[in-house]
Amino acid sequence: MSEPAPTPSPTVVLVHGAFAESSSWNGVIELLQADGVQVFAVAVPLRGISFDSAYVASVFAQIPGPVLAVAHSYGGAVISNAATQSPNVVGLVFVAAFAPDEGEKLSDITAASKDSVLGSALVPRQYPTGSGTGTEFFIDPAKARDAFAGDLTDVQAALIGTVQRPVTDIAFGEPSGVPAWKTLPSWAVVATADRAAGTDVTRAHAQRAGAAITELDGSHVIMMSQPQAVADVIKSAIAEVS
Repeated sequence: MSEPAPTPSPTVVLVHGAFAESSSWNGVIELLQADGVQVFAVAVPLRGISFDSAYVASVFAQIPGPVLAVAHSYGGAVISNAATQSPNVVGLVFVAAFAPDEGEKLSDITAASKDSVLGSALVPRQYPTGSGTGTEFFIDPAKARDAFAGDLTDVQAALIGTVQRPVTDIAFGEPSGVPAWKTLPSWAVVATADRAAGTDVTRAHAQRAGAAITELDGSHVIMMSQPQAVADVIKSAIAEVS
């Protein structure tokens, strides 16, 4: 009898969170690509969970072969929803990320966190919707280091505050759908000094999801401050699903 064909190694799809962009994954991308891992970083619209998850699911669908979905922050809610629409997703990795259950709202989750100070750092602004105006939020650049990037340099934190992308109020006010973490294997990086999503929240979500948890001493942008450690968790997940 011939040996069965080996399972192809998954493409790692990196999903950024609110106020961020794909370049927040640059350090991790360099390390993964140096090891021959296929990587794609999504530019998330940040217009709401249902909209963003449909967009990310369309990205998953157009990637040949299996996908390992990796997400930061709000992106965790996005992949939790998107992967339920994507049969080629074989695992989920949450990096300082939310993993909401069905019906939960991120606004309620962050409001209940004892570790998050994000709410006090946000600035609302208006944007045109085509049929009126909507509200989106930025982080006050003066508070970016304290609320978002406490273990980066002042220069790096100032850059984050300058290039940040806004997220709509819909994103945090819309109920999440049925989560893929109930049926897919999961891994999680919990940052122990996360003042944005809140360490208490990301740890509780990872535990509820049954994820294999790695705790790292760092801020919400742990993939920027400790890219090697985050890349190592991703490679461990690849080894288990391949």
